[in-house]
Amino acid sequence: MNTDESPLPPRTSTPPPPPAQDTGFGPRHLPGTPAGESKGMLPGMAFIGMYLLLLAMLNAFAALHGIYGTGLPRYGIFGICTLMVIGVFGFLRLRRWGWSMAAAAFLLLAAGDFYLYSRNHVGFLLIRALFSIVFFLYLSRPEVRERLH
Repeated sequence: MNTDESPLPPRTSTPPPPPAQDTGFGPRHLPGTPAGESKGMLPGMAFIGMYLLLLAMLNAFAALHGIYGTGLPRYGIFGICTLMVIGVFGFLRLRRWGWSMAAAAFLLLAAGDFYLYSRNHVGFLLIRALFSIVFFLYLSRPEVRERLH
């Protein structure tokens, strides 16, 4: 075995090159970006908007067919559904007033479903009320609120 040959290359006097600089890191919004830097809609926000539109539409058609009565309650439901739709469109445009109207709509739906469950004991109403509470709690998260303007 020859000992005068070493496996390492000979040392040079030039320093190694500096590490590469990533100049476009800030505007890319990579995963792991600190909270407050990313903008746009979360997928859950879009789903909540579509769900609230569906509930407003179903309640409006139910009021149209006389499920809630023929007098003042019918027109009250029409007014609430109109406000829900306006709030959803504001929420989908990431406006704070739309977010507050959507959050209020979920609280109102939950309160109404809990009331109807206490009177009729229909399990569907309890499940829908719990979904409304979960969606309200999702809307209350800081990650959702910081995306609004």
